[in-house]
Amino acid sequence: MDAAHAGDLVAGPAALDFAAVGFRARQLTMKSALVEFLAEPETNAPLELVDAVRQGDEIVSGLLRSVQTGRTFPIVEGIPRFVESANYARSFGMQWNRFAQTQLDSANGADYSTQRFLAETRWTRETLDNKWVFDGGCGSGRFAEVAASMGAHVIALDYSSAIDAAAKNLSRYPNVHCVQGNLLQPPIRRRRLDFAYSIGVLQHTPDSSRALAALIHLVREGGELAVVAYAKRWYTPLYGKYLVRPFTKRVSPEALLSAITLSMPILFPITDVLFRIPVLGKAFQFMIPVANYVDKSKFTRAQRYQEAILDTLDMLSPAYDDPLTAEGVDEVFVAERVSKVNFLHRVPINVVATI
Repeated sequence: MDAAHAGDLVAGPAALDFAAVGFRARQLTMKSALVEFLAEPETNAPLELVDAVRQGDEIVSGLLRSVQTGRTFPIVEGIPRFVESANYARSFGMQWNRFAQTQLDSANGADYSTQRFLAETRWTRETLDNKWVFDGGCGSGRFAEVAASMGAHVIALDYSSAIDAAAKNLSRYPNVHCVQGNLLQPPIRRRRLDFAYSIGVLQHTPDSSRALAALIHLVREGGELAVVAYAKRWYTPLYGKYLVRPFTKRVSPEALLSAITLSMPILFPITDVLFRIPVLGKAFQFMIPVANYVDKSKFTRAQRYQEAILDTLDMLSPAYDDPLTAEGVDEVFVAERVSKVNFLHRVPINVVATI
């Protein structure tokens, strides 16, 4: 990282105003301000709010109706829903509701999500303050929390029921808006947002190029898009997780989680030794599909153990896991006539573009 941005990597969660408070039981609900940013997924037509049940400025339930087609979309438990509850991302919904706060900085006391967000977007508090920002694939809200703490108005979207975990985790942020929708057809008005990001999500969609193009379309001229995704190399198919995924992705997420949980008392201490061996440790990490992050010194052993279960499930369970190439990503930007594209890294892919 260059010197101009080094100072932006703040010391930890406290520097981004993460309050040392417990999470409220209530769930974040829809705000009226969100309506003007929402659109019918297929047509991008504006939506109007009908039959709304309100609590002050919050919308608990109701319908969103397309002004073009008349099609309606429900607001359920304060979240506008644009997809069926059962979909290909069911495993993500299960994992993020089971491990809702494992990677949340304000819950785990570390700053790994903060540091990653700042390093991979290069954005600052001054950059994001009072701007509208889209989180494409928010999971349980780990990065949305960081952006919201920097003063952004965050529209956090997820395809799965993880959106419910995010709505609970982010309930203390009035500047966060949760939406359940498809990243391939985001229910967001085009060219309305100042910033958009998607970190570690595109490879888990059925069509990563289409998802990237959809993200580009959301950002206004002069706004910025940051994307992070797995990179494809010639030896990627030999990676341990891709050798077993043809079998594990067909197992129900619940059964797979049980198997991982039962085996982790053996796998964790073994990989804790093997992954630390100089030079050979990298080879063992490549061959053994266990997500034991031995370098996370700010986590306790118990925290690393819990994350090992979470991320091993994340490795093995998703219906889709198709790494991208930097060349393929660049082709999408060229096709969308985006010329200011800065690849911070090509392996893994980390690009920040000015639209």
